[in-house]
Amino acid sequence: MKTERIILGIDPGTTIMGFGVIKVIHKKMEFVQLNELQLTKYTDHYLKLKKIFERTIELIDTYNPDEIAIEAPFFGKNVQSMLKLGRAQGVAMAAGLSREVPITEYLPKKIKMAVTGNGNASKEQVAKMLQQMLKLKSLPKNLDSTDGLAAAVCHFYNSSGVTTQKSYSGWDAFVKQNEHRVKK
Repeated sequence: MKTERIILGIDPGTTIMGFGVIKVIHKKMEFVQLNELQLTKYTDHYLKLKKIFERTIELIDTYNPDEIAIEAPFFGKNVQSMLKLGRAQGVAMAAGLSREVPITEYLPKKIKMAVTGNGNASKEQVAKMLQQMLKLKSLPKNLDSTDGLAAAVCHFYNSSGVTTQKSYSGWDAFVKQNEHRVKK
């Protein structure tokens, strides 16, 4: 594995596409960038997809990521919303593939778990944890950009062999794996 790499994280959306970039040197993360692409001013869905593609290409050409981590659309009740999100994700993926950048998808719960240790964490909890981890001075108004950054951080933890914490099935499992910590 390379000692230095760039990871671009993307939270695709047809209203706001959030993204974040981290640099990994050896096994340490450094914050590079987070921002969002506002798509609310466009009414044509196909124009939004074009803008997502173009912005993703621009990000790739600017930061030269070694890998892209993208948040997978989660199951929703509204089929039309799911279709639009899937298209947004597909267009961002196509941009990465056109530049031959490897892409990994992560479910929202997996991203939240990697960043906070809780798969049901709120956007605010994820943002606050990222702020602490990466020493961000402030957080953006919209948290779509921190969601993109969280995808990059999740990929770092899942691809570097770095573990954030162990998982236990219960108290007995914890005690069994940590006998040295238990006073008898």
